[in-house]
Amino acid sequence: MTLPGYRMYSPPAPPRKSTLARASQVLGIVGLVGLAACFAGLVPAIVGLILGTVSLVRRDPDRRPALVGVVCSGLAVVIGALALSWLLSKAAQCGDEARYPDDLSRRGCVEREFPFAQANP
Repeated sequence: MTLPGYRMYSPPAPPRKSTLARASQVLGIVGLVGLAACFAGLVPAIVGLILGTVSLVRRDPDRRPALVGVVCSGLAVVIGALALSWLLSKAAQCGDEARYPDDLSRRGCVEREFPFAQANP
């Protein structure tokens, strides 16, 4: 019971944290870092992009992590897709039978274009 003229103090409610936004942020950062590990970051980046978009469409109150997650995930997807398409185009050039007719010349192309893929004797 309050006395007349006095108000009860009620503390403000704590801000709601969006788990979708936080998950998107974490997966976006993991996606960027994971690109260095043989494109392992593409899957978390795609999931982070979806979660961040869902969080933004829902208009969750915690928008900043969702934006960071969407940007990081988008960058990881674009960089990963460009790098993957470049590597696949190089591999397709080495597999061209008109340019490299025999197996030895194709193997030489692969060793020249992809020095990190050489087999250890």
